Parts: sequence; C-alpha cells; structure tokens
Amino acid sequence: MERIIHFVSKILEIFVIVILATMSILVFLNVVLRYGFNSSINVTEEVSRYLFVWLTFLGAILAFNENQHVNVSILTQRLSVVKKHWLGVITDAMILFCCYLIIDGSWIQFQLNLHNLSPISEIPTAITYLASLVSSTFIAILVLIRIVAAIRVGIKGVSQ
Repeated sequence: MERIIHFVSKILEIFVIVILATMSILVFLNVVLRYGFNSSINVTEEVSRYLFVWLTFLGAILAFNENQHVNVSILTQRLSVVKKHWLGVITDAMILFCCYLIIDGSWIQFQLNLHNLSPISEIPTAITYLASLVSSTFIAILVLIRIVAAIRVGIKGVSQ
C-alpha cells in the first residue's frame, strides 16, 4: 500500500510542478506583452485562476500525505500513549466526515456549474469544484488507510 501511495504522490508532485510552471509562464508572458507591447492574452487570467485552484487543492493532498498541516499538540502532549492513539483515531474519523461533506457539496456544485462557462475562455466553471472533489476524495482515502492502520495497531495493543 505504501508503494501505491508513494507512486501517486510522485505523480501529484509532477502535476503540481507542471501547473506551477504553466502558471508562471502564462503570467510572465502576459506581463511582458502588457508592458512591453501594450497587448495581452485574454485567457491568461482565467486559466491562471483555474490552475491556481487546482494547485492549491493538489498541494493540500501532498501536505496531508506528508503530515505537514498545522498541528496543535498542547492537549496531546499531556496524554498517555494509548489515549493519544485513540484521540488520533477519533480525529481522523472527524476528518473523514469533513471530507464526506466536502465531496457531497463539491459534487452538487460541480453539477450545478457544469453548463456555466467562463466569459473569455469558455471553460466550465465547474472545473474549480472538481478540484475540491478530487482533493477530498484522495484525502479521504488517505484517512481511511490511516484509520485502518491505527485500529489494527490499537487491537494489537498500543503500549506494546
């Protein structure tokens, strides 16, 4: 399972690099055209905005996978190993529920905005909600894997 997660993580990293490079090139090109030649590419702003949304949500998956989100440990420092372990399981269950809410809401918004097109590029605005749907789905899968692993360890005994 770890190999699959590592492989998918590397693919996501490549997507993030490609998106960031594309955004940088588009914005740089538009700035040069605007200030150097008094012209611009119209779709650059919309495409860059969509790419930024995808960059943010794909980056959230990578950050979650590497446990790089903000972690407040003032309470957990004072708990025993067993209590800390089960508190982690409860927290992961709450994260899983939040992922469900985001997936449900994103799917509804995706369907509602599928036929709304952006004014210049005519890309469906639903593409932004698809990013949150994909991100929440991947994070939910990662949380499920973490919960199953934690419960297996908990059954065998955390303190061993």
